[in-house]
Amino acid sequence: MKRIILMILLNIYRVPYWFIKICIYGKNDKYTEEQRYALLKHAVIKSNHSGRVKIQAFGLENLPNETGYIMFPNHQGLFDVLAFFETHPLPFTVVLKKEVLNVIFLRHIIRALRAQAIDRSDVRQSLKVINQMTEEVMQGRNFIIFAEGTRNKENVLLDFKGGSFKSAMNAKCPIVPVALIDSYKVFDTSSIKKQTVQIHYLKPIYYDEYKNMKSTEIAKLVKNKIEEEINHFV
Repeated sequence: MKRIILMILLNIYRVPYWFIKICIYGKNDKYTEEQRYALLKHAVIKSNHSGRVKIQAFGLENLPNETGYIMFPNHQGLFDVLAFFETHPLPFTVVLKKEVLNVIFLRHIIRALRAQAIDRSDVRQSLKVINQMTEEVMQGRNFIIFAEGTRNKENVLLDFKGGSFKSAMNAKCPIVPVALIDSYKVFDTSSIKKQTVQIHYLKPIYYDEYKNMKSTEIAKLVKNKIEEEINHFV
């Protein structure tokens, strides 16, 4: 929380402008996905710099050449998506818990991203989101899904949920494991000292490699790849 306050204070003259622009971009379909992404990326980079956060990105060359893939990172904290904004070269959107819609500023960012909010207690709504994601991925959109389902707040992984991989299986799209290291230290601790976050884009897993696997087997495979990468650097 202290770092969030620091970011706001050091960008106090920019925040109203960003907020208004994000609201406008979120409500109006005349703006392209690229324009919306560029606005959010600019705001995030400025905020990260003000918050004394440095992002080290590895493996960008591993990202598929064609769009329409889903990235599956470990889920450490509130900062996770911001690490992607600073480093991922192309627009993406994200699947989040419906609870974040209750946070006023996040609600507008989610709208600008055209993100999906999922209610894990509602099977019918969850299935609708999965089907919508499948369709959008097949049309070339990139997604982020946190398969752990909840923040872990450390460099240790929880089990990945097999159901998180249903959209990738249905779309037959590349699965990109992503390892986040020390992301939880940015917003989920009380420190405002300089912090470095590592984001590792691992080699994608293509449909031919996982087409004969169960969703739980894919979940375990992706988790193991991320865990191995984290253990190598921590």
